[in-house]
This record gives sequence, C-alpha cells and structure tokens, in this order.
Amino acid sequence: MKKWYGGVLTTSLLMFLVLGYCVMRKPVKESYVTSSVYFNMTNPLEWINAMAPPAAHQPEKITQVISAEIVVSDLFIKRNLSAQEQQSLSTWYQLKRLVTHDQVLPNAIEAVKEASVAWNNLMSAVEREKLDANDSSVKTGKQKQCPHFLSKTNATEIDASGFKLRFPCGLTQGSSITIIGIPNGLLGNFRIDLTGEPLPGEPDPPVILHYNVRLHGDKITEDPVIVQNTWTIAHDWGEEERCPLPSDEKSKKVDELEQCNEMVGNVITRHVIATNKSSLAQDGSKSRKYFPFKQGYLSVATLRVGSEGIQMTVDGKHITSFAFRETLEPWLVSEVRISGDIKLISVVASGLPTSEDSEHISDLEALKAVPLPPRKRLDLFVGVFSTANNFKRRMAVRRTWMQYDAVRSGQVAVRFFVGLHKNQMVNEELWNEARTYMDIQLMPFVDYYSLIAWKTIAICVFGTEVISAKFVMKTDDDAFVRVDEILSSMQRINVTRGLLYGLINSDSHPHRSPDSKWFISPEEWPEETYPPWAHGPGYVVSSDIAKTISSKQRKGRLKMFKLEDVAMGIWISEIKKKGLEVKYEKEERIFNEGCRDGYVIAHYQGPREMLCLWQKIEEKKRALCCGE
Repeated sequence: MKKWYGGVLTTSLLMFLVLGYCVMRKPVKESYVTSSVYFNMTNPLEWINAMAPPAAHQPEKITQVISAEIVVSDLFIKRNLSAQEQQSLSTWYQLKRLVTHDQVLPNAIEAVKEASVAWNNLMSAVEREKLDANDSSVKTGKQKQCPHFLSKTNATEIDASGFKLRFPCGLTQGSSITIIGIPNGLLGNFRIDLTGEPLPGEPDPPVILHYNVRLHGDKITEDPVIVQNTWTIAHDWGEEERCPLPSDEKSKKVDELEQCNEMVGNVITRHVIATNKSSLAQDGSKSRKYFPFKQGYLSVATLRVGSEGIQMTVDGKHITSFAFRETLEPWLVSEVRISGDIKLISVVASGLPTSEDSEHISDLEALKAVPLPPRKRLDLFVGVFSTANNFKRRMAVRRTWMQYDAVRSGQVAVRFFVGLHKNQMVNEELWNEARTYMDIQLMPFVDYYSLIAWKTIAICVFGTEVISAKFVMKTDDDAFVRVDEILSSMQRINVTRGLLYGLINSDSHPHRSPDSKWFISPEEWPEETYPPWAHGPGYVVSSDIAKTISSKQRKGRLKMFKLEDVAMGIWISEIKKKGLEVKYEKEERIFNEGCRDGYVIAHYQGPREMLCLWQKIEEKKRALCCGE
C-alpha cells in the first residue's frame, strides 16, 4: 500500500513538473483580454485604475503574412449569383490585376486583405438567405440593421472593462455622440475611445480617436490637460495632440475650427459679489484657469463627426478638433468605450448612417436605375464616389439630380462606386441596396482615402468597356451635379477627343508638410509642380482618355498616385507626351467648397441641401443655392 501510494505521489509530482515546464515554455492564455489599446505609456498615472498589465506588442507574431495572390483568389472566385446580382460586379473582375499587382499605394495590401474577409462573410450571409428563402419552415422577417439613433440611460455603473455602446453601421459625417456624466473618483481622470473592428487574428481593435481627460495633469504638466491620439496594431500609438497646446506648437484648424480652444488653460476672470476679500482681486473679480471638465461637476460633452475630423464641445463650447488620420476614418468606428473616474448619466448617439426601407418607399420604381440600352452609345457616364454606409447621401442623389430627364431616358447613366466595409451589417445593407436600385458598383477592396484613385480607374473601365459613353465623368456623393448643364457644355465645347473639363488647376505644388491631408513625399512626386488637373468634386474626360487609362491599367503601365484628381492630370500628361492634343477646359461654375448661384456643380452638400437645391431647380428653373 505504501509503495502504491509512493508511486502515485511520485508520478503526480513528475506530471506537475512537466506541466509547469510546458506552461513556462508556452503560458496558458491570460484570463483577461489583452487591452493594449488602453495603455498609452506616455503617462503612468493615466492607468492607475487599470486591472491588467499592458500587452507586449509583437505584431510579427500576431499578424500572419499572406501573399497577395492568395488573398485575391478569394475575392475573384466565381460565386453562385443571379444575373441581377452580377450587375453590381461589372467592374469587379476587371480590377483583378490592379488589386493584385498595383499595391504601391498606401494601405493597398491591408484594404485587399480586409476586403477578402468581408467578401467571404457577405457571400456566406447571402447563401444562408437563399437557403432560408427556399426552406418553407424558416420564417424570415427583414429587419432594419442600421439604426438612426441609439441611447443608454442610467449608465451609472462602469465595470473593470468600462462602458461600451456599439454602432452597428459605423459613423458618418454629421453623426454625434453625447456623453452626460460627472468626473469623480480619486483623480477624476477618464477616457473616451472610438474603436473599430479588429481583423481576425488581431487581439485588439484600432482606436480611431483616443480622448483622454487628465484633471490632475501628467508627467508633462501639473495642470489639467486633454490628450488625443490614435492606435493601431501595426503602428502603435500615434503622435499625441494636447489641449492646452504646448507653448512651442501652433494651433491648426479642422473643419475651420481650432485644434484647441485658446480659452482652455488660460486665466478667465468673472465678476462676483464679494464674500471673502482675500480671494478677490482689487477690482472685485475672481480669476481661475478655464478647463471644460471639473471634478464633481456635471458635464455634457458631444463628439461630432465633420468632413475633416472630429469636434468636441462641452456644455455648448467648442473645445477640441482632431483631424482624421490615414486609414482611421469615421465609417470604421464600431463602438464607443468610456472608462475611468466618471459617473455616467447617459450616452446618446444620433445621426447614425441608416438605409431606407424599400418596402415603404412609394416611388421606388422611379428611383431604380434605368436599364442600360444594348449597343447604344451614351452621351455621358457619371461615376459617383461613395462610402458603404453613406446610405442617405446616395438616396439624396437618387431623388435629386438622378431625376433629370437625360438620366431617366437613358441618355446619361449614373453609378455609385463603393468599396466594401469592415462591418458585416453595413455590407449586407449595401448588398440589398445594390440589388434594389441596380446603380451600385462594388469594389474589391475596403474603402480608404489613399485608394480612391482605384475608383477613378474603375469609372473609366465601366464607361468604356462595360458600356460605351462619349464622355466619362467623376463626382462625389455630396456634390450636386446639373446634368443638363454638363451636356450643354459638352455641346458648346464641341471637342470629342483629348478633353479634360472641370475646375482646372494649372499651377499647383505638392504639399510637403506631413501634417497635410494631401501630403506627398519627394519619393512619390519629385517635381515641384503638378501637371494641369481638375478638382475632385466633378470633372469630365473624353472617352479616348478614359479608354487609354483603362487599357494601361490592364497592362500594368499606369502610374499609381494617391490623390485621384491629381492622378488624372498626371495620366493625361503622360498620354499627351505620346502625341495626344489635350484641351483643358476650365469651368469656373464648379465650386470646390459650397454653393453659389448659377453653379454647375455644388460641393459639400448634405442630403437636406441636395433636396433643397433640386426643389429650387424644379420650381424656379434656376440654379439657386439654399440658405442665406
């Protein structure tokens, strides 16, 4: 018995040692979720309440390297799709060489990799939907997946992971998040993070905006400070932006608003009734440094998405602006996370991207694209840049300038060019929208600003190879286009070859400041000036130029450049060197920013403005702007 007991004890001890050795060599996964996004080591005090240690960043061990050919093969597998569904993929397969080989643009590989994941998930959902439709025992009810409004009241309890509110379909320009709460606790420090979706195999999501309020300062200052930043698994923390600004830093403007309100951190004086003479100045006024948040006091803070960045207002005052950074656009946001020393009262998100329910649209047939006439050459093809969750903008275009007689008669065709989204719900809504209206061309990559030149190429492909149009036009989904005036201008100019029509810029220089949204390094463009180009809200090229661009990309001979409107100018310049006589027709009635009476194209128009402009054209028969 003793021998048996001793044998068991020896065996157990040996097993324990072997297990311990294995755990040391390959530790058991931690019980907590790695949360490297919450550990900005620029300030140790910031994380005093954190429950878990910072995760070690070893991207080379986390992200598996996948060749472009393997990734692309998933995107271009033939699917069991109907003829109607195939219409939204007319340029998809013709861009295979482009997305496989021309990956010199920033974020190209990431965009294709992310698109592969998104496309496989979307196609799986489409297959399930078809199976359920054929199964009479399965009752399927179409539910709206993208809400316009979300709220969470009585959000007083924040657990170890903080408060979270998900946005099923991301954010878009005009979206806002209002947070009502009271900074409390030992330090009163809290943080707001707008996060995206992590890719498979990546433990943490990207942080599109990290908004950190430090009421008792940090290692740089003892005064209260707001720190804004971004985080990705590939690049870790970016360069932080502080408010108040450091003394040696100049304030920048985002959406015409200051990066940091000059009031923050400066002494403000207010007149009070004297109760304690020792705390008052000689003139009976009381002075203190202004900071928008105060420990123990209620604050109403609103983050609002603009066209260039995210603005923060507190109690009605503009406080900070934060410009979007490359690959971290607002449509990527899937969740807001709030943590730290704050007692939350409520969180409300409004202006969220949502699609219209086609079952409740009375004029649905009038909004669907007119079937393309076979073997008929169109006068004009218009390709519209759009982002997946810009549902309202596309509907506004359908209800307004896509109702011109020339469009409804088939003389002019209009299509939206839309990249895939990283969010499954958005892609499903987009797919249903494409099937309903038949005016969307899906792109085999995820939308990033640095890749919009790929869409320009796709527009040229569609306008010359999918259909045949005399002229090909590019515009944006926030631009109002007077189609009738574009056609009249083409007749007036009376040029059918070598034409670039638009707001021509003949003397522009590359932006060499890394802080600029349009930054171009000498490696990308070594010359001091660009060739003539037309501003992006809208320009027209003749079919010979569009056909040459389509042909050159198919043969891999097209120089890639991330600024799409400038890229068109560069491509035309190269064609010109081969002997083409180019006519640059400048149109002063194309307004790059805003609207002026008599416009041909008015840019930066929201859905309400678009509807208003169309109403004025129908009623007044004139191109009059809305508002004051």
